[in-house]
Amino acid sequence: MAERKAFLLRMDPALWAELEAWAQAELRSVNGQIEYLLREAVRRRRQNLTAPVQENQTEASPNR
Repeated sequence: MAERKAFLLRMDPALWAELEAWAQAELRSVNGQIEYLLREAVRRRRQNLTAPVQENQTEASPNR
């Protein structure tokens, strides 16, 4: 298994409680839940960066 980076993370106790409940509902540890959420955020960001930019296809009004 690859070496894992350990670091200190401070957060609001209310956020911790929300993450703890969410983790329990998905049968994960809080650490596992945070890692899962971060991986998903990175995956979505990568998809957005590689997605083609859609041009604005609205037609100009003839009454300008």
